[in-house]
Amino acid sequence: GVLQVELAALSYQRTRLVRAWTHLERQRGGFGFVGGPGETQIESDRRAIDDQVLRLKRQLDRVVRTRELHRAARRKVPFPLVALVGYTNAGKSTLFNRMTGAEVLAKDMLFATLDPTMRGIVLPSENGGAGRKIIASDTVGFISDLPTQLVAAFRATLEDAIEADVLLHVRDVAHGDTQAQAADVQAILRDLGINPDDGQRVIEVWNKADLLDPAERERQLGIATLRPDGSRPVLVSALTGE
Repeated sequence: GVLQVELAALSYQRTRLVRAWTHLERQRGGFGFVGGPGETQIESDRRAIDDQVLRLKRQLDRVVRTRELHRAARRKVPFPLVALVGYTNAGKSTLFNRMTGAEVLAKDMLFATLDPTMRGIVLPSENGGAGRKIIASDTVGFISDLPTQLVAAFRATLEDAIEADVLLHVRDVAHGDTQAQAADVQAILRDLGINPDDGQRVIEVWNKADLLDPAERERQLGIATLRPDGSRPVLVSALTGE
């Protein structure tokens, strides 16, 4: 995750170099007082960034290969994989912590989660005993207008979502732009080859119910019940456990 963000930041910096260094003169090259023209600061910076990008891409290739081996080993384990996806700051990590008892960083900040975290959970069964075991995976948050290179950079992190048997699309229903955020997430899922309308595979979790006033909560519950049984959203509060 850290490598991916660094790579995205470098790609972003490289496109902005032109504006940063236009005020600088060309460095002098050669020995003595009469030197030929050396490379400009912008050329030198671009070369340094390109070297770093190459190094990061090599490291990421190694990470991707290692993760593929891990996934191949997991496929042999007969546990379904459930991935939490959603807009950044929708409360995925808080919900993940609530479900698994894990201590994943849950913070009000962009990309608080970078590396996918996995935990085994034993689900309750209908008769009150222990049910089947699943593996839950917390993924990086999405943002609107995610640049193409960032989607590519986060691909390794999002591979867990692509492989998942079930996806929990966590939404912050208390947010004013919740519909737009949901549309952004659905667009990225489609880019990854996942159908967000597949009620068998994608479950919408409407989070932050504790921030809704009673009238709005009733309204949201009413909207949820209008959906067919198979694709009905679940209204929860990851913070209070409701």
